[in-house]
Amino acid sequence: MGNGRPLILVTNDDGITAPGLHALVNAMSALGDLYVVAPDSPQSGMGHAITIHNMLRLDKVEVHGDHDWYQCSGTPVDCVKIAMDKILPRKPDLCVSGINHGSNSSINVIYSGTMSAAMEGAIEGIPSVGFSLLNYSLDADFSGAAHVARIVASRVLEKGLPQGSLLNVNIPSLPLEDLKGIKICRQAMAKWEEEFDERIDPTRRKYYWLTGKFVNHDRGEDTDEWALANGYVSVVPVQFDFTAHHAIPFLNEQGYELNKIAR
Repeated sequence: MGNGRPLILVTNDDGITAPGLHALVNAMSALGDLYVVAPDSPQSGMGHAITIHNMLRLDKVEVHGDHDWYQCSGTPVDCVKIAMDKILPRKPDLCVSGINHGSNSSINVIYSGTMSAAMEGAIEGIPSVGFSLLNYSLDADFSGAAHVARIVASRVLEKGLPQGSLLNVNIPSLPLEDLKGIKICRQAMAKWEEEFDERIDPTRRKYYWLTGKFVNHDRGEDTDEWALANGYVSVVPVQFDFTAHHAIPFLNEQGYELNKIAR
């Protein structure tokens, strides 16, 4: 290090062997010096979970290229935390997470290990981006998504991001030449309508398998769901301050705040 090149932390939630991670590493290689710290197994849907009751393992692994690769037995957020404390020589200039197999648009940002890893980077004051490709196949073509990731990461390195924010980037599963462009969007009002499929195991005990469908209730043309459905890459700025600022005046007007608690 010390060569003037940006320092970039690369992580994900699909694990150290995931094709999307390797595509992201290749995309970032021209932009700076990389450290790769990823879970040793898939951690999809872990959200912002951290490991507090079990030990963590951290092993340096030989993968490819001139970068330092590490696998961690914990969650995506654990990977960022332990990278900051035990691996990185200094605070990185950029943290990128992904490229995820499947969408993290709309409400999926809440459950996403990919986005939580990026959010942990933002909490540490690092400009951070999560990338997701709308394709769940293990043989998905990440070339177009990697090209988009390089464009967005280059812009973040050059221009920065507002304090306390990060980017949620979702990419349609289309050939690069068919992508119409990049749209700055808001998160759509959409949710999972879930069911638990009841089944019987070989010992005749009941168990349940989560199923359901994703329903978009938002018809706005400024949302991530609209952009993705119409062939655009969606870029949604998100934040880790969960305060519902618009609700504070309502709570004050309705007398929720008390100067004394009556018995």
